Amino acid sequence: MASKYQENGNGDTEKPLIVKHDADQTAHKEELVMVYLSTAVAVCGSYAFGTCVGYSSPTQFSIMDELNLSYSQYSVFGSILTIGAMLGAITAGRIADLLGRKGAMRLSSVICSAGWLAIYLAKEPMVLYLGRVLSGYSIGIISYVVPMFVGEISPNKLRGALSSTNQLSIVIGLSAVYVIGAFVGWRILALLGVVPCGLLFLGLFFIPESPRWLAMNGEEEEFEAALRKLRGKHADISYERSTIQEYLTILQTLPKVTFVNLFDRSNYRAVIISVGLMAFQQFVGINGIVFYSTEIFKSAGFNPSLGTILFGILQVGVTAGGALLIDRTGRRPLLMMSASGLLLGNLLIAFSFFFKAHSVALTLVPNLAILGVLVYIAFFSIGMGAGPWLIMSEVFPLHVKGLGGGLVTLMNWFGSWVISYTFNFLMLWSSHGTFFLYAFVCLLATIFIYKMIPETKGRRLEEIHASLNS
Repeated sequence: MASKYQENGNGDTEKPLIVKHDADQTAHKEELVMVYLSTAVAVCGSYAFGTCVGYSSPTQFSIMDELNLSYSQYSVFGSILTIGAMLGAITAGRIADLLGRKGAMRLSSVICSAGWLAIYLAKEPMVLYLGRVLSGYSIGIISYVVPMFVGEISPNKLRGALSSTNQLSIVIGLSAVYVIGAFVGWRILALLGVVPCGLLFLGLFFIPESPRWLAMNGEEEEFEAALRKLRGKHADISYERSTIQEYLTILQTLPKVTFVNLFDRSNYRAVIISVGLMAFQQFVGINGIVFYSTEIFKSAGFNPSLGTILFGILQVGVTAGGALLIDRTGRRPLLMMSASGLLLGNLLIAFSFFFKAHSVALTLVPNLAILGVLVYIAFFSIGMGAGPWLIMSEVFPLHVKGLGGGLVTLMNWFGSWVISYTFNFLMLWSSHGTFFLYAFVCLLATIFIYKMIPETKGRRLEEIHASLNS
């Protein structure tokens, strides 16, 4: 075995050829501290996202009673969030390019806080609706900018895991609002919604801006300072710095990007991958499963409150597991496994309704339905929940990321609205047919992932963009 030490002419042992410098270890720790801190601050916005989405469920009857709202008026309150989010998605890319990633998050936190305060102070429906639209607009921005920011600041080895904390924070926020909503009134719950917005706003003062955005805007000194802060003062950033700068030099030779340019030869694969994956995330029926889970637990004779808690715990636990796995197994295997598991979950629910409709194996129906819901939410959380947001943050080149990311986020919210709006109509048509239809979409999603989604694990963003154009 070759020695790792060298000898001088006198036979004395000198310094080792291979040295594990303390500085390297220090740089690694510093890198983790600042990257983790920056991610933790950013996903306060994701947590706020989850609380906004979940707010209308535990507060329905108390708001209706106090403000004397009809079911149709409350339906407007619940669904108008999606309209605000679509408006936010349309403008998110331009805002993030103009104000920076931190500026976009800071603006979103202010708008979201204003929305929560409007709801807290509401005495009549129009103020309630205004607060809900503002909340929706803010999370339309957040749903785009947080995964993009985390993807841009993360080192290759951590990008998948850190980006997955976006989805993890969303489901934690969603679960938290269900639990807290059982113990406090709707106005207090709205006031508590300001807390993560405040943490995001204040936390942004202590973290660096995305180095890639700074470089794209010609702020060279700030770019190097931000990259150094994220990687550690002893880390060698020369290769990453030169890679980003060379890539941006190429981008600067390209004409100004318009919506039509998204479908140029150099960009269309990123658009197909991102938009397609985000469409499948919604059209596999996630909102239908979430909305109908309580009814499934009721029909099975299972305590719906306990079922909802188990549902939330499973969702948080599996999402956390997926975050730990995604940089080890890769994106494609988790997405393939997730889509296949969603197919199985939908089939279990579909057959439970089919057996019930035809009075076959009635004793198995409740257990089959519950198993289907739990299988579905577990496999959604491990891949299709976080995966599309991660892929979106990785495949778009910097110069089209604003427009492309906005389009993808708009697709997410549009798909969410379509599934939410059509679900009850589909269930009236055929309960088992609805879930067989979702199962077919899961099959298409599996094929799409196998054929179209590249493996991006451990690769620099610039390498990913170059490979998509090759």
